[in-house]
Amino acid sequence: MAWIVLLVAGLLEMGWAIGLKYTEGFTRFWPSVGTAISMVLSVVLLGWAMRSLPVGTAYAVWTGIGAVGTVILGIVLFHEPANAARLVCVGLIVAGILGLKLTSAA
Repeated sequence: MAWIVLLVAGLLEMGWAIGLKYTEGFTRFWPSVGTAISMVLSVVLLGWAMRSLPVGTAYAVWTGIGAVGTVILGIVLFHEPANAARLVCVGLIVAGILGLKLTSAA
């Protein structure tokens, strides 16, 4: 269950990272509200997952999910570059996340 909670926390991290773009420096009310809610929920769920997962693993996986998802959404939503080097780097992050999950005792 902790891994599912951590996955949701990571997805919410993606949400607030992308949401920051839409807030335009927190000058747009509703995007700012949604981003703030996503931030709080993401950290709360991360904390909940850390009750039973190792702190280093949980934090690295949470950050990795957010980073990979944000890069992919940046490519899709904002037409950021999707060159081979960037995609290989994203693949390395995914490999690290999987490695941490597979080697975790929890």
